[in-house]
Amino acid sequence: MEKTIGILVSRDMASRYVVLALTFFSCFMQAVIEASSWWSLGVNPIQRPEMFIIGAQPLCSQLAGLSQGQKKLCQLYQDHMQYIGEGAKTGIKECQHQFRHRRWNCSTVNNTSVFGKVMQIGSRETAFTYAVSAAGVVNAVSRACREGELSTCGCSRAARPKDLQRDWLWGGCGDNLDYGYRFAKEFVDAREREKVYQKGSYDSARTMMNLHNNEAGRRTVYNLADVSCKCHGVSGSCSLKTCWLQLADFRKVGDSLKEKYDSAAAMKLNSRGKLVQVNSRFNSPTTNDLVYVDPSPDYCIRNESTGSLGTQGRLCNKTSEGMDGCELMCCGRGYDQFKTVQTERCHCKFHWCCYVKCKKCTAIVDQFVCK
Repeated sequence: MEKTIGILVSRDMASRYVVLALTFFSCFMQAVIEASSWWSLGVNPIQRPEMFIIGAQPLCSQLAGLSQGQKKLCQLYQDHMQYIGEGAKTGIKECQHQFRHRRWNCSTVNNTSVFGKVMQIGSRETAFTYAVSAAGVVNAVSRACREGELSTCGCSRAARPKDLQRDWLWGGCGDNLDYGYRFAKEFVDAREREKVYQKGSYDSARTMMNLHNNEAGRRTVYNLADVSCKCHGVSGSCSLKTCWLQLADFRKVGDSLKEKYDSAAAMKLNSRGKLVQVNSRFNSPTTNDLVYVDPSPDYCIRNESTGSLGTQGRLCNKTSEGMDGCELMCCGRGYDQFKTVQTERCHCKFHWCCYVKCKKCTAIVDQFVCK
């Protein structure tokens, strides 16, 4: 009898261990899935869709980082995926340009999360990253429409601006911002909208934050687009102009979003599960502003748990008092000096007709890196 009871107890414990193991594995896999992102399309370039058909496996099954909703959109719009990748790449490059002199410099890591664990914190930096990548997709898809690369859209059908001179023609082939905005909203927001979290939870706050910043990025592209015109007439007299809607240079979008980053609003959940501003004395953020729910982590020291890469080994400017200066960049740890040889073009001359010829000059310069 005792032997039988012992066997039953052993089986019960074994079954509990199996359940615990399965639960742990499930949580681990969910963490892996959550860590991956469609941003990885910007790191791993996508060729033309027809080049990705291998046997019975279509393009969408081979792309890492897509949520279930994004995979469905991929299956419906395979020719769009190349441009989503281009948009992500544009956003990543712009992020790295805007933060090149900051402690956090938008570094990417070697996995499908692209930016690592730091994006799991709802900080200002995360807010900017979501906004600029969403903006990149609007930019790339709108331009692809104009260039006839997509089967479901073409040139812009935007209405003629009321303030355009009466004798100027409204035509040409403008960037299709309306389509780019709508498709970017559907694709980029799909990951957030298919998640269901308990009302009032931190995860629900992050979802609302991400959606808000995605929208701010898209609107920045939309609002900065402007009318571009081309002259016609005898001998370039410009007696007639043809005008169309054109995207702004993406650097202008990045500059605008960087300003919004600097003035981003700190938010918290209220008792009704809505995001409200922490400091109620300030004006509430609009749909064009960036918002965040967590303070930024310490970017000075490498920290595996937060994803901070630290500033050790970063170049700094010894004479600057700004964020790129050695005092601030190195967080008071000091810096090392070394000499390096730089080669640049010099003594350039214009030759008729029509090219510029330069010499190559080398110089030994001092550089400084954080300890």
